[in-house]
Amino acid sequence: MLLLAPSPAAAAAAARRRKVGGSALRVRCSSVRELERSPNPRPGERLPPLREAKRVVLVRHGQSTWNAEGRIQGSSDISVLTPKGESQAETSRLMLLSDSFDACFTSPLARSRRTAEIIWADRDDDLIPDSDLREIDLYSFQGLLKNEGKERYGVIYRQWQKNAANFSIDGHYPVRELWDRAQNCWERILAHEGKSVLVVAHNAVNQALVASSLGLGTEYFRILLQSNCGASVLDFTPQAGGGPPAVCLNRLNQTPNSPVASGSSAGRKTSKRIILACQGATQNSAEIGVSGMGYAPLNMLGIIQSQKTAELLLDQKVNGILCSPQVAAFDTATTICEVQEAADCLGADCVPRYVEMKKLLELEIDDAFQTKQKSFGEIAQSGWLGSMEYKTLEGLWNQSKAAWQALLNELQDDTSERILVVVGHPGINLALICRCLDLTMDYMSSFHLDDGSISVIDFPDGPKGRGVVRCTNYTAHLGRWSIPITRTMETDEEF
Repeated sequence: MLLLAPSPAAAAAAARRRKVGGSALRVRCSSVRELERSPNPRPGERLPPLREAKRVVLVRHGQSTWNAEGRIQGSSDISVLTPKGESQAETSRLMLLSDSFDACFTSPLARSRRTAEIIWADRDDDLIPDSDLREIDLYSFQGLLKNEGKERYGVIYRQWQKNAANFSIDGHYPVRELWDRAQNCWERILAHEGKSVLVVAHNAVNQALVASSLGLGTEYFRILLQSNCGASVLDFTPQAGGGPPAVCLNRLNQTPNSPVASGSSAGRKTSKRIILACQGATQNSAEIGVSGMGYAPLNMLGIIQSQKTAELLLDQKVNGILCSPQVAAFDTATTICEVQEAADCLGADCVPRYVEMKKLLELEIDDAFQTKQKSFGEIAQSGWLGSMEYKTLEGLWNQSKAAWQALLNELQDDTSERILVVVGHPGINLALICRCLDLTMDYMSSFHLDDGSISVIDFPDGPKGRGVVRCTNYTAHLGRWSIPITRTMETDEEF
């Protein structure tokens, strides 16, 4: 383990940001004009108003026969679940068993409906089929093996691979049509009186449902991954005055298998990966008697969480670890590093591993966000630019730009395989996810991360290309201390 000290310039900058005596970290705020702006609408802007909070769990169907064959399915209804797909659906049933869902919407296609039947099991209410939940319509492509599509359609198939948002075939724009269908689906799903709704559908349509709920357009197709039987959770909160609800993606693509297992991202191999690991839970300032939360060590739960994360990552050959200098993040990173370097002794590798570990000052977070008294959403939506909390959040956001660029630089733009683990407070990791997706600061309240969770971002086109978000807020590795997908919203603790 090599721990590099920050440069003199960076150390001086950090010192200027701190108050005397190690109290709160204060980041210089840029003017509002310096904040990036996105053409995307605000999250939930196109959704119908709600009278009460609602949680929607999206699940993709299990592996189908055409998935296994590498055949283009689209909205065809020929393939069925494989034995592996049935097993995946059963695992999802057990994962969701404790939730008293009020309703289950499903695509009418056989592979999705069978998955829904397994998960829904002996519940009394009938499934609700919705034709708009069918998979993307791919017209002449449907039924072809992927290599056949490439051979027969050449330029058109390449456009489908490289520029799906503008891809057209047989006089149609499939991805644009899909986004329109997703918007229609939300009208019916959110109109249902149930507080907890299950939706079982397909890869592309679930991507469209997640993206459209957040106000993201067709350019986000293949960016928010949906694996077989992966579950994504969206929370909708009514707003005063009857406007569109606030939307929070509580987690993305929690799968029956490990999220760091080898595989492709959106059907493409990748050699570059960033794993955002949230530090473990910490003691609060009252317990340890210091004013600066940056000094708070891991509590017993946090120690267990860091050990569980290190165990999950043991099957990955990690090349580098970047962490916040703050105690909890540093201790979590050290645990991950020590387990990695003991991989040969633990039987996970045949040779010792060498992991470079660095502190990155840009991953520090202000003490104001170390407590959980107020959520990022409440601060971001306050709208009062003179608020000290808003200024601090704005400073964190500006700081995250440099942090994200530092991570991309660490990935190295070459053909080598490189896995980078980044350890910090959930707040800075939220900002990094938004940076990856090229979103504005307002979107920080649209994602949720728990202590001890991991989020995985792949780069099929290298660090200069777009990141593909494989999962966010994965906690299943924490075992009995994991955060259930189906916990009630009444007890869902915000930052």
